[in-house]
Amino acid sequence: MRMKQFAPSIAIALLLGIPPITATAQEAKQTEGYKFTSIKELPTTSVKNQHRSGTCWSFSGLGFFESELLRQGKPEVDLSPMFVVRMAYADKAEKFVRMHGALNFGGGGSFYDVWDVMRKYGIVPMEVYQGLNYGEQMHVHGELDALTEAYVKAVVKNPNRKLSSAWLKGFNGIMDAYLGAIPENFTYKGKTYTPKSFAESLGLKLDDYVFVSSYSHHPFYTQFIIEVPDNWQLATVHNVPIAELEQIIDNAIDNGYPVAWASDVSEGGFSWKHGVAIAPDMESQELQGSDMARWTKMTAKEKNEKAFERPGKELKITQEMRQAEFDNFQTTDDHGMVLVGKAKDQNGTIYYKVKNSWGADGKYNGFFYASKPFVMYKTMSIMVHKSAIPKSIAQKLGL
Repeated sequence: MRMKQFAPSIAIALLLGIPPITATAQEAKQTEGYKFTSIKELPTTSVKNQHRSGTCWSFSGLGFFESELLRQGKPEVDLSPMFVVRMAYADKAEKFVRMHGALNFGGGGSFYDVWDVMRKYGIVPMEVYQGLNYGEQMHVHGELDALTEAYVKAVVKNPNRKLSSAWLKGFNGIMDAYLGAIPENFTYKGKTYTPKSFAESLGLKLDDYVFVSSYSHHPFYTQFIIEVPDNWQLATVHNVPIAELEQIIDNAIDNGYPVAWASDVSEGGFSWKHGVAIAPDMESQELQGSDMARWTKMTAKEKNEKAFERPGKELKITQEMRQAEFDNFQTTDDHGMVLVGKAKDQNGTIYYKVKNSWGADGKYNGFFYASKPFVMYKTMSIMVHKSAIPKSIAQKLGL
């Protein structure tokens, strides 16, 4: 029998009485998962829960404005997502009928809808308008969405050959039955308001907020109608190159401005379970490790799961990659969230901290961390205060 040979470093450790780091210990360290250290934390209100409704756009849009109020040194307030939903649905129904049904109608929407409702109708606190008038403790919109869609399609079908004067009143009756009638006046913290006067009391200058995206099928530094089904208002966004989109987001977060973030979260790199969103380079040697044979036999699902074991190499995102994903329907308008900070992992890689609207659970109590490559790859659009945009870029956009 031959004597077992030790590497010099292990031999020295044994002489000093220090337990050597074995291969098992090294593997444990490598598979410790993602460890985040905060770099920048923006003030936020509590995490809300959209539950079984397609109203992330309303929750995140208002979550953004709630953080904006905190940034401006104003008192914390929880605004009513269902007030926005109630008013936006009625506007959507009217437009759907005017366009003879040639418009997307459903529970989805955009940040523009939140901005537009606040501008036209005002807003109310959440405690004033819960939108739970149908025997549920949390938002469950399957029945409501099915009824309203069937209703407007029946109106467009027009069996009387002429629209009645009652159809919109009937639609609003459905909305009031489920979400509740809109309060003409209400009392909040000892003062009486209307929705419009309450919005004015907040002091938000809505004209100071802009919408930005980055796609090359339209000229940069112009505005275009972003072609996604939930953009039923045909709202426009400012178009910038991907590098400048990143500059805008970084400049905003670094200077204390939240960013409303519309993104695709149907990707394999998004994991609520692990609390991260990444764009892994699935073929990288770093991710494969030394066991090439085992890696090549893995299914796509297994490879995805392995990517969450520890930080690894991610894709380098280009303008062309972004565009291809959008053109091929691989990037879709799935979800609205808010970027509220920055953090770094154990390798020093930067991530954005994201406020979600799925309740205060999950690994990070309602938040998660999105890598820069993921954000650059899958961002549909953002909403941000115009002062958060670097001056050189703002000048190009005419802001």
